[in-house]
Amino acid sequence: MAYELPPLPYDYNALEPFIDVETMHLHHDKHHQTYITNVNAALANHPNLAAKSVDDLISDLNAVPEDIRSVVRNNGGGHSNHSMFWTIMGKANSSGIGGQPSGDIARQISADFGDFEAFKKTFNETTAKQFGSGWGWLVFTGGKLKVITSANQDSPLSQGLYPILGNDVWEHAYYLKYQNKRPDYLAAWWNVVNWAEVNKRFAKAKG
Repeated sequence: MAYELPPLPYDYNALEPFIDVETMHLHHDKHHQTYITNVNAALANHPNLAAKSVDDLISDLNAVPEDIRSVVRNNGGGHSNHSMFWTIMGKANSSGIGGQPSGDIARQISADFGDFEAFKKTFNETTAKQFGSGWGWLVFTGGKLKVITSANQDSPLSQGLYPILGNDVWEHAYYLKYQNKRPDYLAAWWNVVNWAEVNKRFAKAKG
């Protein structure tokens, strides 16, 4: 079955003023849709692969024929990454959105980074240094949280890691509002993080 673009779980203007409505339309309707269109085309003659969830697909890229592997890695990764990205954000200034984390993820952040501000500093500085296009991620490995980055649309799933949260630092994610000021975008993004969803993903990462 062909992959389809998931609807946003909120209005396009819900993340204002931190992420502008024009960026959300462009990012969701155009960029994410293009990844889906491309991966569907690559899998058109491989119904066994197309039947997998996109996360399962990119978790085992060695099962993908070599002649389409790069297309699947880039575009399947783009579909998976963005599907996660929309869900871990929520309407600005709503309960549980932005601000301090709560629950298990808050306790683990304090244990592994000292406090939330130290974690944000590590995440923002690490992700700001990602050269070119890519993502910053929080993963749980070896019993601890770890901040990593990936290039292009590479997913931690392809490394056997489950992303708890991730921020897109491709220029299309922020350039209309922040231009070349990636650190400003990274700092503002925490205002729209959906901590309830992050806690769900943390629970899954821990197994």
